[in-house]
Amino acid sequence: MSKTELNAFVDEPGWEAALEHIQELSSRVFAATADYIAAHEDFDFMQTGKTLSINLSLSNDAEVQKLNAEFRHLDKPTNVLSFANIDDECFDDMVAESDVIELGDIIIALETMQKEAALKNISLHDHYCHLLIHGILHLMGFDHQDDAEAEYMENHEIRILALLNVPNPYQE
Repeated sequence: MSKTELNAFVDEPGWEAALEHIQELSSRVFAATADYIAAHEDFDFMQTGKTLSINLSLSNDAEVQKLNAEFRHLDKPTNVLSFANIDDECFDDMVAESDVIELGDIIIALETMQKEAALKNISLHDHYCHLLIHGILHLMGFDHQDDAEAEYMENHEIRILALLNVPNPYQE
């Protein structure tokens, strides 16, 4: 089993009302994702036995829109943003020198998540699990810039969600 550490910051008060035990759920989702990827991918940093750490900000549309405009040049809110350390030049040095591998930061917008869940007629719990897994996979180096990458990432998401008893979000 992978050792994981999730640092959650509830920046929007509505989160705790929207999803009970959000911090415990987030830690469980992170652990399931890390264990699954360690078993199915050959990433050197996943095989070190070191603790994997992420920072999670449970925020709102206004904050996410600000970050989306600053870093992606899209002046609108989105459901989840990920800022991966794996892309940094010093990532390999950090892996070698530290007992904790800081994968990066994830921020999720409550209002956008709620709107999407309502439109898709799925529970907030299920949609949140999906968004968090999606963000974690980005921190681990996955992307969806083309159809092949998107399909590969989605297949991982579907399998991890199944481990958490969450239905396939891509199934019509």
